[in-house]
Amino acid sequence: MSDPRQTQSIFTRGAVDLGALARSNAAAAQRSAQPTPASPSAHIVDVTEANFQSEVLQRSLTTPVVVDFYVAGSQPHQQFSPLLEKLAAESDGAWVLARADIEASPRLAQMFRIQGIPFVVAIVGGQPVDAFNQMLPEPHLRQWIDAVLKAAGVDVERPEDPRLLAADDAMADGDLDAAEAAYRKILAETPNDAVAESGLAQVGLLRRTEGVDLGAAVAAAQAAPGDMAAQLLAADVEVLSGEAEKAYQRLVDLIRRTAGDDRETARKHLVSLFTVAGPDDPAVAKARRALASALF
Repeated sequence: MSDPRQTQSIFTRGAVDLGALARSNAAAAQRSAQPTPASPSAHIVDVTEANFQSEVLQRSLTTPVVVDFYVAGSQPHQQFSPLLEKLAAESDGAWVLARADIEASPRLAQMFRIQGIPFVVAIVGGQPVDAFNQMLPEPHLRQWIDAVLKAAGVDVERPEDPRLLAADDAMADGDLDAAEAAYRKILAETPNDAVAESGLAQVGLLRRTEGVDLGAAVAAAQAAPGDMAAQLLAADVEVLSGEAEKAYQRLVDLIRRTAGDDRETARKHLVSLFTVAGPDDPAVAKARRALASALF
């Protein structure tokens, strides 16, 4: 996701004049017949027109604030707001969730030009930086919040994804079908998830090498350098044995001496082994340079 401060978002409808609220905050407090609600937790606060200035605008100068505008008792509020509350609690103070009932605070709804709920806006440095007006699935909501935190300069360590932990456990238990299904489900929900892509590639590697005599596979490849299937299997075995650099070099050399469909088969296999390791592996970066040299 792009930096929210550089995103052409909902706010292209027109500028949000938060200064108007700040200038009339005292008057709003006097008009408010309701006392300010107590904060349900350290990282979740209920806000009204009277305390929006202090609890959202001023707080956002030091901590990003995500404002959830809702209508009490509505279906979107009942379904979506608990997810925001869960993520706010998990954040351990990296950001604050502010909840605003637009029926109780109509001036807030007018200021943000709210036309429907849910309506969620991120406030950083006293200014709105991004917003959305639909119920996002949890993976996409996490990505959106991460982008807001990045825009605010907050470096937060993400908690481990329980979906990935379950997929990893299935693979460790040898249930490759369950592991593959779990990784594919993650990728359907969160496309380009590098960890899930790596896990899926590992499942493929384990399937290709199941029941294979590792030593015999490497010996067979050495005896038949022109045998494509033997070379690919030997590369798989080398990765599985912790000798990934040997596997990469084996396939780069194979690409250098082949052409046409054979070269493409070797290239795709090498790329799949890169995916097993992940994009940040220095050996992968080195092998990618060797691959480019072999191809061009």
